[in-house]
Amino acid sequence: MRSYLPDYELVTLASLSEALALMGREPGAWKPFAGGTDLMVLLEAGKLPHKKFFSLWHLQELRGIRVTPEAVTLGSLTTYTEVLSHPLLQQEFPLLCRAAAETGGVATQNRGTLGGNIANASPAADSPPVLLVYDAELELVSAAGSRRIPYHEFHTGYKQMRLAPDELIRSIHLPRARPPRAHYYRKVGTRRAQAISKVVFAGTARVEAGVVRDVRVALGSVAPTVLRCFDTEAALLGKKIDAVTIADAQAALAAEIAPIDDIRSTMNYRRHVSLRLLEDFLRSSQGGNGPSA
Repeated sequence: MRSYLPDYELVTLASLSEALALMGREPGAWKPFAGGTDLMVLLEAGKLPHKKFFSLWHLQELRGIRVTPEAVTLGSLTTYTEVLSHPLLQQEFPLLCRAAAETGGVATQNRGTLGGNIANASPAADSPPVLLVYDAELELVSAAGSRRIPYHEFHTGYKQMRLAPDELIRSIHLPRARPPRAHYYRKVGTRRAQAISKVVFAGTARVEAGVVRDVRVALGSVAPTVLRCFDTEAALLGKKIDAVTIADAQAALAAEIAPIDDIRSTMNYRRHVSLRLLEDFLRSSQGGNGPSA
């Protein structure tokens, strides 16, 4: 059953300040509409409950990729196509480009935005696990001002986040200038393209003489939110990669994730795949600090 379009409102505002003022006057009454790749699916299916939206698409204050010696700042309206075409992101943040390439088809990549993907808060999203292993921070803005929050603190439960009713995601910040490290990304789905994931695994590691000196692990589709796996990282840090360390890390990961049975997969399959991907990530990390998988 499709939605009845006259029931919905979509307004276009001239500036970010106008958008923030609207949200401030009526907190929760109006919701932002970015690329619309998620909302339009719900609208078509007759399952979009909210009725009043304002478009962000023409707000230049939310666009652009800015590079400094310390960080890369991506406006929340940065599309996957823009990520894929950016040379520095390809070089220093290859997993973000890999995730962008595996997000839907060309039309979705042209229209879908990083900020919209984060705010949609799907635990099965492709790019959020990558943002977690790259230690991303979010800049949130309202009419009262702005604040920054580590991305791993943003999602608090299924479709729940630390975003006030009058706030928007303005930008995503990725720190630069870290030592070379191995990069690993795998999306497991029903088919190779345009599939919602059964498991998403992202990892980075710096391994010296077989010993893990720095490591980040994050997964999607295995918990109510995308998950940064701090206990798994702790089980690896300072350890030599061998069968015992891998088994200990897998035990830690099994305790951190909480997969479920649903229409796409089963709890047991998700758990099994997650542990196997962790092993593959660790073994591949010993081969050097270039991109892998």
